[in-house]
Amino acid sequence: MREPSGAAPLRLPSVFHCLLAVMLLTSMGLADGHDLPAAPGMRLSPYPSSELDLSDCPFKIVYETLRETNGRENWELYLINADGSKPVNLTRTGDVDELYPHASPDGSKICFVADEGTGRKKVRNVYYMNIDGTGRVKVAENARQPCWSADSQTIAYLKAEFKRYTKTDYATKELIFYDLKTARSTPHPNKKLHHLYNICWSPDGNWFVATVHGGMGHGHAILAFEAQGTKVYDLTKYGVTGCRPDLCCEGAKVTWGLTDWDLGLAKIDFKAPAPKVTEVNRFVKCEKKHEVYHTDFSPNGQYIAFSYGPKAGEMVGEKAPGWNICVSDLQGRWVQITTDGHHCKEPDWVPVRP
Repeated sequence: MREPSGAAPLRLPSVFHCLLAVMLLTSMGLADGHDLPAAPGMRLSPYPSSELDLSDCPFKIVYETLRETNGRENWELYLINADGSKPVNLTRTGDVDELYPHASPDGSKICFVADEGTGRKKVRNVYYMNIDGTGRVKVAENARQPCWSADSQTIAYLKAEFKRYTKTDYATKELIFYDLKTARSTPHPNKKLHHLYNICWSPDGNWFVATVHGGMGHGHAILAFEAQGTKVYDLTKYGVTGCRPDLCCEGAKVTWGLTDWDLGLAKIDFKAPAPKVTEVNRFVKCEKKHEVYHTDFSPNGQYIAFSYGPKAGEMVGEKAPGWNICVSDLQGRWVQITTDGHHCKEPDWVPVRP
C-alpha cells in the first residue's frame, strides 16, 4: 500500500527489513496480490446499480464525508440505507471534523474520532454517540482507531504516539479498553503494541486483527493478536498482505485491501493452535487510475462495503475527491451506492434495531 506521511517524525523499518519482506512475499507470489485467483469475468469498474438489488437490505451504512457546514468545509458523518438512499447528516458541526465511524453491534451507538482545535492545538480524540447523533461522550484525548466489543459495552482504541497532531494512521502506541458503564479505561496486557492501525475485534472477544507499519519488529503486515494476552501472529505467510482487515460477524471470514486496486477475502480460523487463514482470493479489482479501500462486512456477512475513487489520500482525514461508497456481494458483483464524490470514505455497516 502507499507509504503514509505525517506532521511528526516517525521511526520507519530499516531498509534491510523492508527488502527482506519484499523478497519473502515475492518468493511466495504474493508481493502485490497479482498471483491470487480472481473471480471469472471480474470487472474493473462498478457494475450497473441494477446488478445488486439492495433496496430490501435491512442494514444501513455510516461513513465520513467532506461537506460544507455553516459556510465551512469540514468532515461529517452520514447515515444512508444500503442502497444509498435517504442520507442523513448525523453530526452537523462546522468547527469539528468527525471521522472513522464504527457502529456498535447492537446498532445503538457509533464510536468515531473527532479532530478538534486548530494549528498546534489541534488534537484527535475518540468519542461515541447515539445512532441518531445525540448524546456525544468523550472516551479519550489524543487517541484514534476505535472499535467495539461484540456486546457493545466496550470500546477499544489506540493511543497516539505523539502529542503533536498527525494524520499518519500508524502513529500509535498501546491499546486501551474503555468500559461504557463505568467510564474506566484499562490497558491491554501487551505493552509492546506499537504502530498499529485499523484494529478489529473478533466476535468471540478473544482476538484482534490489525495492520502494523514499522513496529513490533515488522515492516508492513497484517497481524492477529490476543485480546487478553501477549501472543502476536503475522498472517503474511497465508497470503494476507496489504492493510485494513475486517472480520465477519461470525469471525470465520476476513476481508482487507491487498493493494491499492485489489480487495481480498479469505477464511480465518482462530480455534487452531495459532490463527490460520485459507482460501485467499481477490474478489474486487479496479483499474490502476482508481483505488479501493476500507472494507467492512455487513452484519449478516453477505455484503462488503468499501471506498472507491481516483487516486487520493486513503488515511483518516485526508481528502479524497471523487471517492464514493460501494457495496459488493461475496462473488465480487459491486455497485456504487453514493454518487456525489464528496470524499466518501470509511464505510461501516449499521445493524438496524427493531
